[in-house]
Amino acid sequence: MATVDEFYEVVKYPVVTEKSVLLIERQGKITLIVDRNVNKSRIKKVVEEKFKVKVKKVNILITPTGEKKAIVTFYNIDDAVKVATALGIL
Repeated sequence: MATVDEFYEVVKYPVVTEKSVLLIERQGKITLIVDRNVNKSRIKKVVEEKFKVKVKKVNILITPTGEKKAIVTFYNIDDAVKVATALGIL
């Protein structure tokens, strides 16, 4: 079971831009900056266990600054809004 400490070891911070907020509201996707050493399944696990939601998929990319960005897609847009509110994005 993922603890609060494990969540913050994996997720560094959420991305709060105009585009990321539109992704939450329209497509149910949250953008997070994560640790470079984690994989998709671990990101999915810690988000599901911390917020008690179902994650549909996780996409990962490396930014030009060298950070790892994860775009987490939820089955339900309401779940994305719930997680974004808990993280302080909305």
